[in-house]
Amino acid sequence: MTYIFDGSLQGLLSAVFEWFDRKPGKVMLKSTEIFQPEAFTENFTVTTDAEKADRVWAGLEKKLRKDWLRKYYCSYLSEIPEAYNHLFQFTLYIFQNQLGAENNYGNEHVIALAKYAKSVEREKHRMEAFIRFQKTGDGLFYASIDPDFNVLPLISNHFKNRYADQQWVIYDLKRKYGLHYNLTTVEEITISFTNGINKQNPSSILMDEDEALYATLWKDYFKSANIVARKNTKLHVQHVPKRYWKYLTEKAPV
Repeated sequence: MTYIFDGSLQGLLSAVFEWFDRKPGKVMLKSTEIFQPEAFTENFTVTTDAEKADRVWAGLEKKLRKDWLRKYYCSYLSEIPEAYNHLFQFTLYIFQNQLGAENNYGNEHVIALAKYAKSVEREKHRMEAFIRFQKTGDGLFYASIDPDFNVLPLISNHFKNRYADQQWVIYDLKRKYGLHYNLTTVEEITISFTNGINKQNPSSILMDEDEALYATLWKDYFKSANIVARKNTKLHVQHVPKRYWKYLTEKAPV
């Protein structure tokens, strides 16, 4: 049997509740985004239910340590289609076994979640390190990103604490939503970009008049601090992969 859910975390947890309620036997979980009907497979569409989802999550909180709850959440944020079924099967496994079952790395679902979480955490740290803001004419600091995974929920506190005295927006162009900090709270936002607008690098008309000067000074600093004789491109790319260079002011063409 295939369980079909809406792709949300609440939907996934609701699917777990339905499995224990119905006891249908072996089930594969797929999101509506990738589901393709099969001739000889029975399907069941899961209705997302916040109350049921909360009960399942409360049960996980009793069965798992905080570090594994984070691994669970990070695995969900990976948005990898196969991860959803691994999360579903992992949850069934945890509830059907004694405390500490998550330490059994001989279980394919335990290994899968550990792997997904590691990749997402790595992307989180890189976003925290490589994001560069541009100051707009109205005093707002703006940065656009398109990370491999949905890491905005994980980087919110870092930027709120680090840039507590300025308003900023970090916008995920791939997932079409962002975070806005208004000096008090961080809220999710969506932006309707006008056709023709460069979403990655806003027009200079929209930027603060000193932004270009700051960018030039930053590039000059990196150029002067660079020691040509000690240049190691292979090591540099290992620590700063080329796909992240588009975020770095010092890497932008002069």
